[in-house]
Amino acid sequence: MMNFSKRSKEEGISLRTLHIALIVFALAVSCYLIYSTSRLSVTYQELSAATDRSLAVHRAGTELMDAADYLTEMAQRYALDGNSIYLHSYFEEELETRRREAAIEQISAIAQEPEAIRKLLAAMEHSAALAERDYYAMKLVTVAVGLSPIPEPLQDVALLPQHAALPAYEKKEAARHMVSDEEYYRQKDLVRGEMRESLAALEEHTRSVQVTSEVEVKSDLRWVRIVAIVQAVAIMLVTWLLSELGITPIMKAVDMLREDSPIPVIGANEFRYLARTYNKMFEVYKSSVASLNFKANHDELTKVYNRAGYDLLMSSLDLSDACLLLIDVDLFKTVNDTYGHETGDRVLQKVAAAVSKYFRTGDYVCRIGGDEFVAIMLKVNRSHRELIASKIEKINGDLADGSDGLPPISVSVGAAFGNESESPAQLYEHADAALYETKRKGRKGISFYEEDD
Repeated sequence: MMNFSKRSKEEGISLRTLHIALIVFALAVSCYLIYSTSRLSVTYQELSAATDRSLAVHRAGTELMDAADYLTEMAQRYALDGNSIYLHSYFEEELETRRREAAIEQISAIAQEPEAIRKLLAAMEHSAALAERDYYAMKLVTVAVGLSPIPEPLQDVALLPQHAALPAYEKKEAARHMVSDEEYYRQKDLVRGEMRESLAALEEHTRSVQVTSEVEVKSDLRWVRIVAIVQAVAIMLVTWLLSELGITPIMKAVDMLREDSPIPVIGANEFRYLARTYNKMFEVYKSSVASLNFKANHDELTKVYNRAGYDLLMSSLDLSDACLLLIDVDLFKTVNDTYGHETGDRVLQKVAAAVSKYFRTGDYVCRIGGDEFVAIMLKVNRSHRELIASKIEKINGDLADGSDGLPPISVSVGAAFGNESESPAQLYEHADAALYETKRKGRKGISFYEEDD
């Protein structure tokens, strides 16, 4: 178990595994959101339909009550003053407009509560019995006032013998009594009560559907919000993981490449594999550069790179941010002529050692012929001129010290920057022009190439 944990830590998280996990997560979230929105749509439609039914039932119930009250009012007014206009209005409502029947049909079509419909139909049966009282009362008034012809709906209404024998004013009184006595209102209250109970049951059922739908909508919305929050957190986590596993390692790798250093083995499993592979190649490359054939690429006398090594370096290094220093030993021929070639060789060794001493391990020192040396500094630009000049000053300080038994000497240096040259050959030409300027000024120092030199 410990070996597996250690191995997982060394190998890192696989981008491929993370990619597959992200796809699965995205599909799962997408499917859930599609499912949730579909449920919300269906629930909303049910809620909207329930609301519409509630409004329709309320309107139909109001219309039903109004129609029943209207018929009662017309019957009572006709019984009161015998004006036939009320009689015609009654039958127009009862036989033509038929608001009660239309309201009941509408309620029956949209209602989903059988018990409420049963009560409503029962109310209509009692209402029909009440209508018989209206018809009988209106027949009494019609006969009393001598209305002719008698309206067709009343022609089949037969008066009881005791009512038929009554004089006209008593017939009217009997009619008024029939549509306004306690029994009449008891039956009317019974009808209204059954209607109210039926409508209340319908509205209660509708409210129940509404409440259920609202609960489902709130629940679905709550889960959608939770999923949205989880998705937002997941996006931030994925962004962080991508940064830690991919972007950050790449940025660090670029920095290391610029510094000509190994890449840190961090980040995702795939990137770690690439880093380890690159580092092996980098080690091989460094080892190859360090172990170049000494005789072919190094100067046997001074142990620095020779002309062949210089040519190899100039063709393989990135010189865009480098500085080439062309170094020439001042009056070296005089040293040879005065002290002999053996002393001259020791002087060259001293020059190579002094130059190598004051340049970095990542820089390159070459002897390209006779008393001519080259130093290649990497990762520098014109802002480092003072630093470079101070190195040359220190080199000349060491060379002026004759405590080692060698004659004091000095070097003249010409420097040029790679970002100001178009090719290695031009870089060398610029450094040579700067060296010429140093010699023109009296040797022992350094000059930097300027465009107008």
